[in-house]
Amino acid sequence: MQWHAQLAWLGDGVAADVLIEADGERITRVAPGIPAPKNAQRLPGLTLPGLANAHSHAFHRALRSRVQAHSGTFWTWRDQMYKVADRLDPDSYRALATAVFAEMALAGISCVGEFHYLHHRPGGAPYDEPNAMGEALIAAAADAGIRITLLDACYLAGGIGEPLKGPQLRFGDGTAGNWARRVGSLHEETDKAGRLHARVGAAIHSVRAVPREQLSAVASWAKEHRAPLHVHLSEQPAENEACLDAYGMTPTRLLAESGALGALTTAVHATHLTGEDIGLLGTTMTGVCMCPTTERDLADGIGPARDLANAGSPVCLGSDQHAVVDLFEEARAVELDERLRTRVRGHWTAGELLAAATSNGHYGLGWPEAGRLEPGAYADLVTVALDSVRTAGATAGSAGYAAEAAVFAATAADVRHVVVSGRQIVHDGRHLLIDDVPGALNDAIAAVTAPEPE
Repeated sequence: MQWHAQLAWLGDGVAADVLIEADGERITRVAPGIPAPKNAQRLPGLTLPGLANAHSHAFHRALRSRVQAHSGTFWTWRDQMYKVADRLDPDSYRALATAVFAEMALAGISCVGEFHYLHHRPGGAPYDEPNAMGEALIAAAADAGIRITLLDACYLAGGIGEPLKGPQLRFGDGTAGNWARRVGSLHEETDKAGRLHARVGAAIHSVRAVPREQLSAVASWAKEHRAPLHVHLSEQPAENEACLDAYGMTPTRLLAESGALGALTTAVHATHLTGEDIGLLGTTMTGVCMCPTTERDLADGIGPARDLANAGSPVCLGSDQHAVVDLFEEARAVELDERLRTRVRGHWTAGELLAAATSNGHYGLGWPEAGRLEPGAYADLVTVALDSVRTAGATAGSAGYAAEAAVFAATAADVRHVVVSGRQIVHDGRHLLIDDVPGALNDAIAAVTAPEPE
C-alpha cells in the first residue's frame, strides 16, 4: 500500500509531500519531499499517527447529556453510572461498545485502553464463561476496526474497609488471587486465539477498591506477564483523606510500597498530588493519563501535568467517561487548563501534546510499536482536514502551523481518513465497517437507559 500525505507530522516536525508505504500491517518506508506516485492514495491535510485513547469506560458513553441535567458531585454521578452498569449483559455491552469504538475511529483513535471492571452478572455470580464481558469488549473493538488493550480491573471493596454492595457486586472477584486466575485465563485465551488486535493488561481500580494487602498481587501479575498496569489515582480529595486515615500515607506512597509503580504503570487522573507524590511517579517513570474533559465535567480539578512531565512521567490522554470523544480537545485542554491555573501561556508545545495523544499513549497501553510514522511501526494513519472552518488558513500553502492547528483548532469532526494496521477504517469521514454510527449509538444507549416496564 502507498499513501501520499500533503503534510505529515513525523515526531520532530511537519514535513510536506510524504510518501508512506506499508507491507501488510507495518510501515516499510516514510519519505518526505516525494511527488505523489500515480497509484498512491492522496491524503490532503495533515496526517498523524493513529491516536491512542489510553483511558476509556465504554459504557459511560450512555451517560452523556443525561448527567448534565442536574448539578451534583462525582459521587452522585457515580450513582447514575451504577444504574447503567446494572443493566448491561454481554450482548448489550458488545452492541454499545461497538458503537462507542466506532465513534472513536471516526475521531482518529486507532487504539483504546478499556479500563474494564464490569465482570459478572448482576448480584455478582459469574457468567458461564467467566470473561464473557471482557470478550464482548474485545469483539467490539474488532467490529469497529480498532485495536484494544483490555485493562482488566481488580475491584474488591466498595471503599476502604467497606464491602461491595448493590451494582458493585458485579465488579468483584473476592480476592486478588481469584482475579489473577480469571484474567490469566483471558490473557492466555487472547494469545491462543491469535487476536492480533487485542492485548490484555491489568488494572487496580483504586486504593479505595483494592485493600492494601491485595495490591501487590495485582502488581506482581502485571510484572510477571510484562503487561501494562493502570490505576485510578487521587481523582478525588476524599480518596486521599480516606487513604491517609486508614494507612497513614497517600495513595501514591501506598502504591509505591506495594510495588505498583514503574515504567509499565499508568496512573489515571493523578489530580490531587503532593510534591512527594509527583517525585515518586516521576522517578519511577510511571506514566500519567490525563482526562481533562472528564476531570472538568465532574469538577474534579486540574492535575499537575507539566510538573509530572518535568519529573519524568510520560503523559498520555484519555476520554474516560466520554463527555466528548475528541483527543484533540483532550490535548489542548492540558495546555489551556494549565493556563487557567497559572495565568501563564505556553506550557506545552503542539508537538509534545501530539506525542501525548500518539506515541506516549500507545506505549502506556503496551503497543510500543505503534504511534509513530516510521518504518517498522504499525501502519496507523489519521488525516486531519486543514480546510475546514476551524483549520482553514493554518498552512497558507506550506507546512505553516499545521501541528498547532491540529492541537489548538481541530476537532474530531475534522478527521477525514483513518487507517489501522494498513486497513482503511474511515474514508472521507465515513466509517467503512458500520454504516450508521449515530444510529448504532442511539439504539445501544436506548437499550440500557429506557425506563423499566411497570
